[in-house]
Amino acid sequence: MVDWSAAASPTKGKDSIWWALLRRQDDEVRLVRRENPTTREKATKDLAEILAILADEGERVLVGFDFPFGYPTGTASRLSMPGLPWRHMWQELADLLNDQPDNGNNRIDVAESLNERLSGEPFPFWGNVREESRPYLVRRGRRAHCAKDLTEWRLCDKRARTTSSVWQLAGAGSVGSQVVTGIPRVLQLRTDPQLAMISHIWPFETGLRYDPRPQIIFAEVYPSLVDPEPEADMVKDARQVRTIAAHFATLDDAGDLAVLFEGDSTLTAEEREIVENEEAWILGA
Repeated sequence: MVDWSAAASPTKGKDSIWWALLRRQDDEVRLVRRENPTTREKATKDLAEILAILADEGERVLVGFDFPFGYPTGTASRLSMPGLPWRHMWQELADLLNDQPDNGNNRIDVAESLNERLSGEPFPFWGNVREESRPYLVRRGRRAHCAKDLTEWRLCDKRARTTSSVWQLAGAGSVGSQVVTGIPRVLQLRTDPQLAMISHIWPFETGLRYDPRPQIIFAEVYPSLVDPEPEADMVKDARQVRTIAAHFATLDDAGDLAVLFEGDSTLTAEEREIVENEEAWILGA
């Protein structure tokens, strides 16, 4: 399980990247590794290496990232993207983002350029963290959503009652910058030569169901669905990745994990199509 960060410089400790690996050994699930890489470049490299090792050992791995894997329905269409909305959106972010080895990045420029294309105004992204004013991105005070606009929340955000939308780039609890910097890195892992033939992204490549074929499944998770276990001298982020991994492992032991990949049973056929093609879903919501 991975707790992501959009930090603009190398960072450790609170509000930085943490990931934890739990493995089943001798009929017991154990924490075997927990890391706090200072950059997204280092995190991606380390994850690719450990996943390749695990796959070579015949393991099946659930890899969870704590940021949305999609945008509200209609986003790709507003950007005039044909075909699979999620795939075009992921590639567009990867093409636009310049994420340096030292964490320097242009995520604010990316969001502003998308605002210009989506609406021709500083909407729907907001949260300019830079000092200069920008014509298509405000620090705060973005106008409210109207009926003609892309929605504020995805279907799963409403179910899980998340506290920040994909459009919010900065501020308490924000997740928008993690999406912009995170999706290109998950795509990098998904297309890594060592992983490409044995991994899938849920639910985009699997549908809303459990898929037994891939050795590696990348999924969106929301660690706040469970309370982090207390752990002395460990920041909340570090505790959360261990706790959410243990949570899914416990469900797996009980035979209750596979059903989570079906999403919400109350989704209509139209909603399922939206989730599977553009918005994604939070595992366990």
